[in-house]
Amino acid sequence: QVQLVESGGGLVQPGGSLRLSCVASGFIIEHYAIGWFRQAPGKEREGVSCIEDSDGNTYLADSVKGRFTISRDSAKNTVYLQMNSLKPEDTAVYYCAAKRDMTFCSGNYYDREFPDEYPYWGQGTEVTVSS
Repeated sequence: QVQLVESGGGLVQPGGSLRLSCVASGFIIEHYAIGWFRQAPGKEREGVSCIEDSDGNTYLADSVKGRFTISRDSAKNTVYLQMNSLKPEDTAVYYCAAKRDMTFCSGNYYDREFPDEYPYWGQGTEVTVSS
């Protein structure tokens, strides 16, 4: 059974950092593409980052490029989202998601990740950036 569990969210001041974790079970992360999405109140779910299966190519949305980094630890079957220089507009619930049918990051071809491509989702972790 595919499961994803996020953690690491919280309240942080502007300019601060957080590292989100997505622990996967029931599958091997190198066999899937893993995406990070976020959804702020009243807004659509936005693809933030993605890491592809075996080669580990990554995608970052323009809104977070230069501030966020996606990585994975195969031994822990975990994907991370390191978030630096956080801004109030980064406030949202952050979700990790997994897809197997298309193991490339759509963002590298179409400049965005598509939530509908991901059948597996975690429960989300809340990030609030505020002074």
